[in-house]
Amino acid sequence: MAITLKPLRDQVIVVTGATSGNGLAIVEEVVRRGAAVVATARDEAALEALRDRLSADGGRIAICAADVSDMAAVERVSAVAIEAFGGFDSWVNNAGTGTYGTLEQVPVADHRRVFDVNYFGVLHGSLVAARHLRTRGGAIINVGSILSDRAIVEQGPYCATKHAVQALTDTLRMELEQEGAAISVTLIKPGAIDTPFPEHARNFMDQPPRLPPPLYAPSVVADAVLFACGTPRRTLYAGGGGLLSSLLSRAAPRLSDKIMELVGTVAQQKPDDPGDPARRDNLYEPRVDALRGSQDVHARKSSTVLQAQKLHPAVLLLGIVGAGIAVALSRPKDTSR
Repeated sequence: MAITLKPLRDQVIVVTGATSGNGLAIVEEVVRRGAAVVATARDEAALEALRDRLSADGGRIAICAADVSDMAAVERVSAVAIEAFGGFDSWVNNAGTGTYGTLEQVPVADHRRVFDVNYFGVLHGSLVAARHLRTRGGAIINVGSILSDRAIVEQGPYCATKHAVQALTDTLRMELEQEGAAISVTLIKPGAIDTPFPEHARNFMDQPPRLPPPLYAPSVVADAVLFACGTPRRTLYAGGGGLLSSLLSRAAPRLSDKIMELVGTVAQQKPDDPGDPARRDNLYEPRVDALRGSQDVHARKSSTVLQAQKLHPAVLLLGIVGAGIAVALSRPKDTSR
């Protein structure tokens, strides 16, 4: 079945993790482009402040405080959307959390919490969204990561959830296509984005965490997500640095492992700049939210790679083939025969 999505200005879009980082950027861009939004996060006060600020400028916004790890709470979000706007057209599973530290350092309970939010939160949202959109069509957009493609040291639980989200997204897409549902399913894979994630994550390292460069502004992720709300796409990479990392991992996995082993830890530490202590550790309870991180970093405001993908999805295939050819040509010839 051909999938036709509404123009963005005519849509109602649900966004989870709406009060911080990528989620906040998505909500603000939804309103700026004239669509209606249902914003959800754990912090009710932050949601109310967001609603008051955006509605004062004419934005159409409804809010629902919910922890996405709770299926009943996610079902309430759908009910709020139906009550406020008669339903929704796109659902963005964006909420996420994380830890820094080795697999042994992170307690098993914290591993489970990361999965509860990052995997089961996406599952809950996907099931609720699919149930509603089967009768009207629309889009489900899951925010994964370049770490959906490869792992990095010090973020094992987070990487594991993003691998799981990729499998979940692919399975969901196949099942909906199999039944003929007019629902587009997209996985967004951001690179390192300048959000409060390093400050919000629970840290078991002996130094403050950071995201490794190059970093991109949250508006890059918002651009990718809103494009997917109106245009069916399987995958979109938000940030060229992330795509290069993914391509290198596919073309030369052992080399990628060695690079991660050598520099992965130090690249994720910022000893002299811990960030805002009021934001620290939101694994179980919300902390102070913001659009951007408070650490002193440089973030690119646009992504040429994303714009190219928006023009044609074959850009990804060409990149993968090109990386494979480059690695093959770089290997020394076997002269033993």
